[in-house]
Amino acid sequence: MLSQTLVNGIATGLVTALPALALTLVFGVMRFANFAIGATLTFGAYAAYYFNVGLGLPLFVSAVISAAITAALCVLVNRLVYQNLPGASGITLLVASMGVAFLLENFVRFIYGNSVRGYQIQAVRPWRLLDLRISQEQIVNIAVALGCLALIWLLLYRTSMGRAMRAVADNPSLAAARGIRPARVISGTFALSGALTGLAGVLIGVDGAVEPLSGYNYIIPVFAAAILGGIGDPVGAVVGALVLGVVEEMSSLVLPSTYRSGIAFVVMAVVLMVRPWGLFGTEPIKK
Repeated sequence: MLSQTLVNGIATGLVTALPALALTLVFGVMRFANFAIGATLTFGAYAAYYFNVGLGLPLFVSAVISAAITAALCVLVNRLVYQNLPGASGITLLVASMGVAFLLENFVRFIYGNSVRGYQIQAVRPWRLLDLRISQEQIVNIAVALGCLALIWLLLYRTSMGRAMRAVADNPSLAAARGIRPARVISGTFALSGALTGLAGVLIGVDGAVEPLSGYNYIIPVFAAAILGGIGDPVGAVVGALVLGVVEEMSSLVLPSTYRSGIAFVVMAVVLMVRPWGLFGTEPIKK
């Protein structure tokens, strides 16, 4: 029972790691918490639903198209909304992202209503390994999430675009002085964030269902994971998501499942009392 719960927690944490990583990438470059992460997750799930169920395309192809469309959407939102608020504080941008989330969620509701939907997936019996039961959906989610995280690591630490993103995150003025165009880096970051979030929406729909509240239900775990790991740190976001995923699943052994969101808050609060800057964040320099 304990090993099964651990596997479930890892699977949940890896899926949560994708939007948490998207959130922390945008925060690192733009210095604001993008509340629209949940709405873009929902948008990505429904975009894949349209291509998979509406047009009859394979789910893999639908997921790739959904990730590309959601990436383009995030770039468009940045140009239409956030870039038109030059010099705005993080609070102002946060409120603007709430407005974006409201529009996206209601757009999805207007098109598809409030009913719960699902992808066209062939039912397959779970795999059994000793006492473990691992569903095909969990295997796919774990494999896709690990593949995405590996690609993001290579992008951030082995490419010029990744070095530019880290430079802008550390010091935008110095990066601009060295020839890096912050506007281009910001657009690339939003595209990457949108692709990760859209793909996460598909994975959540595969393991559960496609519904208008898909993204809203993940807002708390995603923010908690990013803050727990040290918001702005990509590795911290992934580790924070895994920790929360395992702790939430373990808590179901002794508490009703309705307390899972509360457990995320408790874990985050305990860690922040010990390390206010998060597990992988850096302590601010006091002058």
